[in-house]
Amino acid sequence: MTLLECLVGIALCALLLNPLLKTSADLVIKQIEYEKTQSLVSEADRGFELIGRAIRMAGYRNIQSQSLPTKNVKHSSSNTFIEVSKKSGFRGSDSLTIRHELSSGIDFDCIGNVITKERTKNQLALQGFLVDHQAAISKGQRVNGGSLICQSLDRQGRIQNTTLMNGVNGLFIEEINSSQSQAVKGPRLFKVKLQMTDGTKLNIELERMFSTRNFL
Repeated sequence: MTLLECLVGIALCALLLNPLLKTSADLVIKQIEYEKTQSLVSEADRGFELIGRAIRMAGYRNIQSQSLPTKNVKHSSSNTFIEVSKKSGFRGSDSLTIRHELSSGIDFDCIGNVITKERTKNQLALQGFLVDHQAAISKGQRVNGGSLICQSLDRQGRIQNTTLMNGVNGLFIEEINSSQSQAVKGPRLFKVKLQMTDGTKLNIELERMFSTRNFL
C-alpha cells in the first residue's frame, strides 16, 4: 500500500465518521440540556409545593383557640392573611406574604421548622416568598439568575430570610377573578409563575394554580 492510498483511505474514513461523530456530539449536548431542564423543573416543583402549601393555609383560624379576639379588627381584612406585592423583587418579581393561625396539629414553615407560639407575631404565623439577588457571589463567578427566598419567623418573632434555591429569574403571582373574590368572601384562586434559568441558554417558564382553603 502506497502513501497515497493511505491518505485516500484516511480521508474516506474521516468523511464516513464525521456525521457519526457530529451526531454523537449533538446527542451528548441534548442529554446535558435535558438533565439541566429536569433539574430546573424539579427545583421549580419544590418551590411550587412550598408556595402552594402556604397559600392553602392562608387565613386559617383555629376554632378551638381564643388567641384572636373578635374585637381585633386588624385581622378581619383578607389582605392581612394573604398579600401580593407586585414588582417588588429581582427583575420585577412579585412577592407573597401569608399569615395564618396555628392549627391543633403540627405546622411547618417553608424551611421545615415546626411553627410554635414563639414563631408567631400577634398570634399569627408568617410565610413569605420573594426573589432576590444571589448572596455571597464570588468576583467573576457567573450569576445563575436570582434566588427564591423563604421568609419565616424565628423564635423571637423576627422575620428571617432563607435561600431555598438559585436559578430563578422571576416569581409572578396573579389572582384570578380578584374583583369577584373581594365582593364575596370565599376561597381565592392564584396563578403562580416561576421563571427558571441555568444562567446560559436554558430559560423555562412554569406555572401552577393554587386556591386558598379558607374563606378570605
